[in-house]
Amino acid sequence: MSRQPRKHLVILEPAGRRVEVEEGVNLLAAAQQAGVDLVAACGGVGICGLCRLRLVSGKLSALTASEEEHLPPQDILDGFRLACQAHPLSDVTVEIPPESLPRAQKMLLEGREAQVTPEPVVCGVEVCLPPPSQEDLRADFTRVREALAAGEHPLEVNLDTTAVRLIAEPLRRQEWAGRLALRTSHNGAHLVSVLRAGAPLVGLAVDLGSTKIAVYLVNLENGGTLASAGVMNPQIAYGEDVVSRIAFANQGAENLRLLQTRVVEALNTTIADLRRQTGISQEQIVDAVVVGNTAMHHFLCGLPVRQLGLAPYVPAVADPLEVRAAELGLEIARGAWVYLPANIAGYVGADHTAALLASQAYTGDKTMILVDIGTNTEISLAKRGRLLTCSTASGPAFEGAHIHDGMRAASGAVESVHIGNDGVQVSTVGGSPAVGICGTGILKAISEMLDKGIVDRRGALRKRGAYTTWFNENAEFVLVPAEKSGHGRQVVVTRRDVHEIQLAKAAIRAGIEILLAEAGIAALRVEQWVVAGAFGTFLDIGSAVRVGMFPDVPRGYFHQVGNAAGMGAKQMLLSRRKRTEAARLAKRVRYIELTAYADFTEKFMEMMYFPAYNEP
Repeated sequence: MSRQPRKHLVILEPAGRRVEVEEGVNLLAAAQQAGVDLVAACGGVGICGLCRLRLVSGKLSALTASEEEHLPPQDILDGFRLACQAHPLSDVTVEIPPESLPRAQKMLLEGREAQVTPEPVVCGVEVCLPPPSQEDLRADFTRVREALAAGEHPLEVNLDTTAVRLIAEPLRRQEWAGRLALRTSHNGAHLVSVLRAGAPLVGLAVDLGSTKIAVYLVNLENGGTLASAGVMNPQIAYGEDVVSRIAFANQGAENLRLLQTRVVEALNTTIADLRRQTGISQEQIVDAVVVGNTAMHHFLCGLPVRQLGLAPYVPAVADPLEVRAAELGLEIARGAWVYLPANIAGYVGADHTAALLASQAYTGDKTMILVDIGTNTEISLAKRGRLLTCSTASGPAFEGAHIHDGMRAASGAVESVHIGNDGVQVSTVGGSPAVGICGTGILKAISEMLDKGIVDRRGALRKRGAYTTWFNENAEFVLVPAEKSGHGRQVVVTRRDVHEIQLAKAAIRAGIEILLAEAGIAALRVEQWVVAGAFGTFLDIGSAVRVGMFPDVPRGYFHQVGNAAGMGAKQMLLSRRKRTEAARLAKRVRYIELTAYADFTEKFMEMMYFPAYNEP
């Protein structure tokens, strides 16, 4: 009797694709089976060296001569392999770097942006100093300090070794004239950078998401955005959600350092790309604001996270934090600092503080609910100056994880579905042949299946009438047949997929209902429903209401505002007052821990059911 070949699961990050392959099948073929295109100019024969990826976990076959030829020794030590040369010997997770991916992920950078009068923490002062001479032997720093103290707007510059290191070379190169970037506070001023005369001051705003990172270069003097970019968070390879990453970090100090290193590498690569686009020098980036959930905040700063994974989920620090960029390893001006706004709770971070700031949810007399949807969804209810907030683990299903043919919103991902009497029609990201389905697509598919009676209130799949022919032999509903897909396999919706969406939408809806109950208000009395975040922006609101993620209120009440966290980060970068406003705002919030809330489990189970209206 012949032995069946062993099979191994290959997880490809950051695309979020999974595929099971027989032992002996290389990673390039595995990626192609999963619908993930890798750059392989030589067709996979091992002579171009372009199909690089990094092993995160598991075991691969031994290095080949081709890999030793094309991969630098340090890359080999860092776990890089050539996909066409390596095959799995166990279940493996691999990370695909951006340069190996010809397809760009669908990123959200824009948001509803309010005008902010620039009042940056860092200002520029033009100086023209007398050079040293036999008659003037003052030290470099003394020369600068005395010139600033005698200026039109006298400034007291604090002495520190960073400032001293910054002065000598550029001032001499520029013949003792230039522009000093000074970080001012009630304690005086700190020298951040020495620039050529007239050089604009630039700031960096970052929304450090669990899955995606949005980066903005902003002119600090006129508030204009010079360039922006979105990249996948490489930490995904070590856990799709922050709970998994916390567990990984807790396995040893080297793991926590690795998570910090990987995200800083991604930020520095993105900053370098934006600098090339704009012609901005590193020393011109004189200030930075970074927002993210509490775990991402702690990972970036290298702070302990063990307590975030244990009840009562307390952060190491909640107050606004200022850290030297050099301490974090960020490649901006050598004297620059990074401002991290206040966290609200263990699972409500500075990104939600920034979103509240940008949406102005806490001002005026309107009753508003802000829902920032992600792997972890933060929800706030504002009523007459009162702010209630909770966080709910909606899971990675909206990013395509744990879905049979799930993927993130890259080219070929089904993002919209319509089921008619004559068949299923889908639209995909980029218009490419379908290779999987992203979060908005699976939500729309289930909404359509509910309307046609293919899914019942409990989430069970039912073969009904003409729709019976669209089920395959495994009782899965076929969205795209094999002959029309981009990889020659069916794209389907399974009962487990429906269950994953039930878990995610029930968590969000239960959080909403508990905040409404705490505020003593009915859903129809909420005047504005603000939906933020990448998934929330591309979300079809009608589908979200149909599956019961949101209450059935008039669609005109909903406002999709884009990356509110990123917009809030930009406001705090531009304005000292906005930083103060955000810090006060975080202290006003009353946080409700849902895991300790008496009615949460009961409400969650109730919300697992789909609404019954319109069901055939």
